[in-house]
Amino acid sequence: MTDSRYRAIKAYKNEKFLNSPDARALRILSEYLEPASRFKEFKVRDTIVFFGSARIPSREVAAAEVEAARAGDGDLERAEMRLHMSRYYEETRELAARLTTWSKSLEGTERRFVVCSGGGPGIMEAANRGASEAAGENIGLNISLPFEQIDNPYTTRRLAFEFHYFFMRKFWFSYLAKAMVVMPGGFGTFDEFMEVVTLVQTLKIKKKLPIVLFGTEYWDEIINFEPMVKFGTISPEDVNLFFRTDSVDEAFEFLTTQFKKHFLNGGNGHVEG
Repeated sequence: MTDSRYRAIKAYKNEKFLNSPDARALRILSEYLEPASRFKEFKVRDTIVFFGSARIPSREVAAAEVEAARAGDGDLERAEMRLHMSRYYEETRELAARLTTWSKSLEGTERRFVVCSGGGPGIMEAANRGASEAAGENIGLNISLPFEQIDNPYTTRRLAFEFHYFFMRKFWFSYLAKAMVVMPGGFGTFDEFMEVVTLVQTLKIKKKLPIVLFGTEYWDEIINFEPMVKFGTISPEDVNLFFRTDSVDEAFEFLTTQFKKHFLNGGNGHVEG
């Protein structure tokens, strides 16, 4: 007998098939099952999700840009605005660190609240960085994009994910979340915030999910819900689905109080009624 000139490929090793439209359902399922396996391994079931712009730098980076622009290298007005916005990077970093330290100090419970971000630069980096500086495991749910979205170096390596499908990434943002912090951001942040608020409003998310909209200077210019109340397209109480603040102290107090009320001390986290 002679060796066959052709050796069949197992379907699950056939890369051409796996990357074809016919295998799209398998790829989607993989982005559910593989993260679920890792979260189970790390016993992650409660997350604090931070949303915000990939374009907001740290104060150190922004200050260096201003110095360079004043020396003639770069746009000074743009650099000064980036320095102004860098406060949100530093406040995200501080809040993530404080929440991580608080979670690690909990006694009498197996629950822990793990910081989770989109895994990229900017506000996402700041959240992972703060949690890392507090010596806490943290999660990065990255997405493959042609620009901006590169891994930041602060995510716990085994909890760093790379998604192809936006809707699967959004599923994992929401499914384990016990709170969300929305910092200033662009189209992506606005989309994530509005989708989550809609899910809470319609009770598609049935658990208590405290949402912090951080940065009144920014968001008051971007969002005005009062005309929607006036014209009857939302209810007056819908504007209470999230908590507005400019203060790390207020955000920390609000979130930890909500955690204690709804997820600790016997709370089951479900919406009443």
